[in-house]
Amino acid sequence: MQPYILVLYYSKYGSVKKMAELIAKGIESTGLNVKIRTVPQLATVVTEAAASIPEEGDLYCSLEDLANCSGLALGSPTRFGNMASEMKYFWDQTTSLWLSGALHGKPACVFTASGSMHGGQESTLLTMLPPLFHHGMMIMGLSNAEPALSNTKTGGTPYGASHVSGSRHDQALSEDERILCEAQGKRLAEVVQRLA
Repeated sequence: MQPYILVLYYSKYGSVKKMAELIAKGIESTGLNVKIRTVPQLATVVTEAAASIPEEGDLYCSLEDLANCSGLALGSPTRFGNMASEMKYFWDQTTSLWLSGALHGKPACVFTASGSMHGGQESTLLTMLPPLFHHGMMIMGLSNAEPALSNTKTGGTPYGASHVSGSRHDQALSEDERILCEAQGKRLAEVVQRLA
C-alpha cells in the first residue's frame, strides 16, 4: 500500500469540503498521495441503517483508512464553538485504534468554517484536538511564516485554516483562506516526509 495522508472532514454546506480539497492540493504539491474521506450525516431518529457507501460525494472514512494514514488533516464546521456531532460521533468509535496505538506519532492538523467571523472558529479547532492528543498524534498548526496568516481579514488562525462562509454559507473562500489551506496541507506533508 502506498503511504498517504488522510483528509477527513464533515461538511453540511460545502465550505469545509472545499477547504479539504485545497488542503489535499497542498499535500499533493509535495508528491504525496491523499485520501479524502467524510463521515455520514447523523439523524435524530434511526429508522434504517445508512448505506456504507454514499450515493454521491466522497467515501465514508473507515477505521482502516484512519489507522493506515501517515498523517491526518481533520475538518469540521463550527457548531456553537464545537466540532459537528457527526465528526464527534466518528471519533467516539475509534477506541480500537486507541487501544492498539495505531495513530501514535503521526502528525495531524485541523481546519474549520463558520457562518460569521466570531462564530467560534478557534474554539472549534481546539475541540478537535483532544481526540488527536488521546490517540498520541503530533499536533501542528499554521506558521506565521505564511504572510496570509497576518494579512487575512477573513479566516485563518495559528491553530489551523479557517473560513468565514457567511450567514447563508454562500461566501467563497478568500484568497488568503485558499492560500492558508494549501499551505497547511503542504506543511503537513513536509512533516510526514521528514518523519519517514
